Order: sequence, then C-alpha cells, then structure tokens
Amino acid sequence: MFKFFYVKNINRELIIERFAYQFGVKQENIPDIVQETFIRIHRKSHQFHKGKFTTWVYQITLNVVRDQYRKQKRDRKLIDKARQSQLQTIKNSYYFEKQEHLFLHECIQKLDAKYKIPLILYYFHDKSYDEIALILNIKLSVVKTRIHRGKAKLKEIFETSIGEEVYQNG
Repeated sequence: MFKFFYVKNINRELIIERFAYQFGVKQENIPDIVQETFIRIHRKSHQFHKGKFTTWVYQITLNVVRDQYRKQKRDRKLIDKARQSQLQTIKNSYYFEKQEHLFLHECIQKLDAKYKIPLILYYFHDKSYDEIALILNIKLSVVKTRIHRGKAKLKEIFETSIGEEVYQNG
C-alpha cells in the first residue's frame, strides 16, 4: 500500500508535497511535512480499513500541516511578515507555470483556512465535494457553502488587489 502510493505518483508532483505547498507551507518546510506524513501513514497503517487510500492520506497531511502551524505559532513571535511575503520566482516556478498563477496563490493564502482548503482540494486537486467532505470530516452542504463563499471572498481579494471588477464564471 505504501509503495503503491509513492510509485503511482512518481511521474508527477507528489500529492502530499503539492497539497502542503498550496495550503501555505513554506517550501523549506515541505520535506519535513512529507516525511512526517509518511511516518504517520506507516504508524497508523493498521487503522486504515475502508474508503479511498488517497482520502486518508489527505486527512493525515492536513493534520500534519495543522500540527506544524500550531507549533510555529508557539515558537515564532520574532518572525515578521516581510519575510513571509518574499517569494522567489525560481522556487515558485516548480509549482506555478505563470506569474498569474503565483498571484492567484498569494490571493488564496489570504483566505481563512475554512475557505482555502476546500477551494484548493476542489480546483487544484480535482476532488469531488463528497471527497472533500470526507477529507475535512464535514457535511456535504458545508463543503458547498464554503466553496461558494470562498469563491466570493477570493473574488473580493482579487478585485482589491488588481483594482478592477472581475466577472465570476464557474
């Protein structure tokens, strides 16, 4: 099971790495997230009995990322926001093909996590509403509401950033 998951994704970006980055994890912390996720998968493999394996992996990755954020929040009082906003184009080109994609990523990072996660899973990882509900352990109706509200909030952020109105289409 473990080997299958890695081999299945060897020809493209690892799902865990990409999801962690899109959730807002800094690139230098992604290897730690991936390692901790695989450690937890190995330790808890006996607990996986039903459902899709990838859904379970998303849940574990999300928990690892949340744990990391809690730890960073306790530890970092001296890090200023200027350092967070310094994105290097060379490093980001691994995840984004165009500058517009990077700008969209920056806008998504301004959303609350409850809107950011469903949008990332739906639009960037092609997860269905049902799968998102399983990953986040919430009701299907909540997923629909969060995606709808998240798109509206993202549109506001985007329009504020570029200074003109955008027509929402899908």
